[in-house]
Amino acid sequence: MRMNRNGQALVEYVLIVAIISVITVSIVSYFGGYLKDTIVKTSCELVNNYYVEGEKPGDAECLTKEEYELRYPEQ
Repeated sequence: MRMNRNGQALVEYVLIVAIISVITVSIVSYFGGYLKDTIVKTSCELVNNYYVEGEKPGDAECLTKEEYELRYPEQ
């Protein structure tokens, strides 16, 4: 008796795609804050604004000169 293995191959491919998806989502969620901070820092430099680090990864922000002086008057 000959069995059809197309269903088995499909299940294996779905499992591989699912595992890759889980790994990708995990990596992006772990390093996402650092990536966001890098993008914010680069964009601040492009428009001549001040880059201010946040308390945790992903909280960085870009401030204009006026906003920076209001928030940090002693510097």
